[in-house]
Amino acid sequence: MITVVGIGPGGTEYLTPNARHAIEQAEVLVGGKRHLATFSGNIKQSRLLDADLLGLLEWLDSHKDRAIVVLASGDPLLFGIGKLLAANFSPEELHIVPGISAIQYLCAKVSLDMNDLFLTSSHGREPDFDWIFQHDKVAMVTDGIIGPRAIADALHQRGLSRTLIIGENLSQPDERIHRLPVEQVATRYDMNVVVILNER
Repeated sequence: MITVVGIGPGGTEYLTPNARHAIEQAEVLVGGKRHLATFSGNIKQSRLLDADLLGLLEWLDSHKDRAIVVLASGDPLLFGIGKLLAANFSPEELHIVPGISAIQYLCAKVSLDMNDLFLTSSHGREPDFDWIFQHDKVAMVTDGIIGPRAIADALHQRGLSRTLIIGENLSQPDERIHRLPVEQVATRYDMNVVVILNER
């Protein structure tokens, strides 16, 4: 059985009991370097999750009779590996354990309700900023190419005024949360998610 475990925003205190139990029962852990380093004491075998997703799917298919846990940041089905695995394995072969997403965590930290929140991601894609900025409340999972500065530049080019809430290294000891107008957004931030607010 392949179990995809949402490990939350980063800090292990945000693991759900179901997630912790699945990790403890795993024969093999699959995850990124950071994830495997966090949970390496729990298992006998691990496999690095890298850019070779086709290779991962083939490997999982040939080992699905084992107790495999795939570690996913945040929630596996919110712009995570869960979508790919659900498209390639049947419900009998795949079990998904939800986790707390970085977006949920950030909204909780700043007491922002998630009602009417438009969710999107810039991971490996070119965002349609014209469509995104039609929404008054947007949360974006960012990547190293399109992050807070690129969002601020896109807003500036369109002459739009928004507030950006930027959460860096969420749930980690070096966590930082910024609430800024477009003109104050810095060039670079550590691993982050962004909420874009139209505070009319």
